[in-house]
Amino acid sequence: MERMGNSSRMTSFQRREQLIEVGRALFAAKGFEATSVEEIATNAKVSKPIVYEHFGGKEGLYAVVVDREMQALTNAIATALSEPSEHPRQIVERTALALLTYIEEHTEGFQVLVRDSPSTDPAGSFYSLLGDVSIRVEDLLTAAFKKQRLPARGVPYYAQMLVGMTVFTGQYWADRRKVSKEQLAAYIVDLAWHGLSRLSPKPELRYESEKARRLAAREAERAARAAGMAAGSAGHANSGAVVAPGTPGNSGVSGASGISSLSSISDAPGVPGSAGIAAGSAMGSAMGSATNSAMGSAGAGNGSIAAGIPAGVVSAANTAAPMPSLAHLAAKSEPAAARSSAAGGEGLTDSDLL
Repeated sequence: MERMGNSSRMTSFQRREQLIEVGRALFAAKGFEATSVEEIATNAKVSKPIVYEHFGGKEGLYAVVVDREMQALTNAIATALSEPSEHPRQIVERTALALLTYIEEHTEGFQVLVRDSPSTDPAGSFYSLLGDVSIRVEDLLTAAFKKQRLPARGVPYYAQMLVGMTVFTGQYWADRRKVSKEQLAAYIVDLAWHGLSRLSPKPELRYESEKARRLAAREAERAARAAGMAAGSAGHANSGAVVAPGTPGNSGVSGASGISSLSSISDAPGVPGSAGIAAGSAMGSAMGSATNSAMGSAGAGNGSIAAGIPAGVVSAANTAAPMPSLAHLAAKSEPAAARSSAAGGEGLTDSDLL
């Protein structure tokens, strides 16, 4: 470029080519909007009127640069897609390599295409070219989908995905060439091909769709109901045993009749078991420490178990060894109580505890 700029004997064609080369470098580095005619002329070592003479201004020069790059890229991709009868994977490989080869050989031109462009000519933009390429890819995918008996409804979107993935990966690679062109093409093809080869006829979101959320909500409700039923059953099983706080109910109930399990026993209506326990405790105190435990058990048995359990529920232990009356126990254990009764005092009877 410098050699051409220093030459005053350039032909019109040579001067035009020089300005195109200078303009492409500036547009690639700075973009269309940030590049001025004066800057183009200065880098080409010519006056501004020379630029206007050849291109009519910055817009004309930019249009020529873009047109040339678009033509080069279009030819490369069209050639890669020209044999639709070949194996689909081979077409994908060739197309990926065609784009990466263009980027490698026309780095500045590719940067011009992907940078900002004037909105006055959207038909000639890089993205219009990508749209044309996507249509070609769509035609190839449609034929492949028919062979595999897959619905073609998603074909236009799959075509856009393939082109977009390849182009933007190439754009990233243009500035960070840490892998070879062939290796990058292999990465692209590996992702694209394995995705295409495992397409579902009816793809759907597995976790984030409305259907998935409804199913998850139903499962949560079902689990909550099961947990509630389990908790209710456990509470019902443990609700039968009633022990009055602060009373010797444990010893009185457990020794009353030898029933193996009291968890299912509840007080009879109107006859609270705690009353029997309390009465048994009071009687045990009156009888003295020698018979306190036995009389507490007897009181609990008569007041809570004997009166509170419906007929036929009393355990086999009680049936085998009938409990003596409380008056008999009192007379046998503590003669003083009988003497008190003979003197006119009131003794403890079964009715006192009921």
